[in-house]
Formats: sequence, structure tokens, C-alpha cells
Amino acid sequence: MRLRVSGQQTGHEYNLQDVMDGDFGKSGLPKGDILNAFVEAIIERDLSKISVARSAIISSMGIKALVDSAATVAAFNAYPRMADATGIPLEDNKKEMTSEMRKEFGMERLRFEE
Repeated sequence: MRLRVSGQQTGHEYNLQDVMDGDFGKSGLPKGDILNAFVEAIIERDLSKISVARSAIISSMGIKALVDSAATVAAFNAYPRMADATGIPLEDNKKEMTSEMRKEFGMERLRFEE
């Protein structure tokens, strides 16, 4: 499945299934392997892996990319949790845009009463 959401702004296409499968070479996500290692290290709370991943981002993409990556991880961790906790429903246009993806990844089973 080729879903274009954020890529609509840049004209890039990303294959989310390849991202989920860890095949970053085919995913269209530049430096996806390095960025994924950073995210996984944070989720695992492994300080030594975080340090290695930070160094890899800095040497490959620069310090600004590290700051942007860390801010993105923080935002994706905090904002959805706040929305879920307060019961903010998914907007209709986002429901429509993500319908196929949510079905494919089994997210439809996570229904909440509205």
C-alpha cells in the first residue's frame, strides 16, 4: 500500500508497510534505519542504544536533525495520549484518509465510544 499523507506536502511517497517491516531501503524514508534505531532505543529506554543512535544521527544528518528527531518522538508520544485521554475524536477527513491504513494494520479494533 502506498499512502501519501505527509509526503503530499513534499511530493515524496513512502511505503508504510515497508517501514513497519523494517525494510527502509524500499520504504522511501531517507535515513529510515538510523531514525528507527533512535525511536526504538527511546521506546526501550536503553541509554546506551540512545547514545549510539544520537551519534549516528549527528554524524549522518547533523545536530539539527537530532533536535528535530527528538522533538518529533516527544510530540508523537504526548499529543495522541492527551487526545485519547480527553476523548477527542478523530476528524472526519483523517478518518477518510487513513481508513485503508487503519484496516490493514488492525487499528479498527481499537474503537472507542464517541
